[in-house]
Amino acid sequence: MKVIRTVSELHDTISRCRAEGKSIGLVPTMGALHAGHMSLMERARKENDVVVASVFVNPTQFNNAADLATYPRTEDADCRLMTDAGVDYAFIPSVEEIYPEPDTRVFDLGPVADVMEGPMRPGHFNGVAQIVSKLFDFVRPDRAYFGEKDFQQIAVIRRMVQLEGFDIDIVDCPIKRHPDGLAMSSRNVRLTPEQRAVAPAIHRILDESRSLRKHMNVNELKTKVIDEINAVPHMKVEYYEIVHPLTMQPITDWNDTNEPVGCITVYCGDVRLIDNIKYPKAL
Repeated sequence: MKVIRTVSELHDTISRCRAEGKSIGLVPTMGALHAGHMSLMERARKENDVVVASVFVNPTQFNNAADLATYPRTEDADCRLMTDAGVDYAFIPSVEEIYPEPDTRVFDLGPVADVMEGPMRPGHFNGVAQIVSKLFDFVRPDRAYFGEKDFQQIAVIRRMVQLEGFDIDIVDCPIKRHPDGLAMSSRNVRLTPEQRAVAPAIHRILDESRSLRKHMNVNELKTKVIDEINAVPHMKVEYYEIVHPLTMQPITDWNDTNEPVGCITVYCGDVRLIDNIKYPKAL
């Protein structure tokens, strides 16, 4: 695996790959890699001739300066994992390389960005659109891979792709979980032992709620999930919404879509954890 730190070297490398007729898969990350990221890279390896993974903690998508400051940075370990996953090129630029001048673009992301994470993290999705559009411009991949843990983010990226006219296949990949059910996240390392012990309750309660769809309306089920998670020590639900899987708009009736998705954000101590669950009709 080769580490690339400048846009010009990345451009030259990709141009050579394109000239050889090779397909390119891109896995954008913010580093602090874990098995969830690895699963994206391994899938990209199976589906493309060349795999590019980026590691960049993007400042424009953090609306909380403390969150940016405490976000884990583990470049050496990340490079070992990317090598193991079969990545060909790791793009690891500096902030100055990505933003030689401030990025003032404002994207019309529409309703998919107006709910849930949108109001909770003002400017976050615009920052995501800024960095992902830059990476797409640099690499022009055939396919780009994103994990479904960030379910709303995938809808936002699809909207950005539509706005910018990128000819890129956005591949969404299943959530990777620890054996106890906790969704893998770079932020999990910030949990204390006591918090880590209770954090799997998020997925357990969500998973158990799937069987209640037959017996409760949408609002009743939402209330039950929130109350049960809030009853767990260290836990406080920021929001729980059951939404249409494409528009991200909250539903009020189970018949509003064939496969509603429950999206949740929970503070476990001061660590903000996100997760989601699908509520298929056939369950």
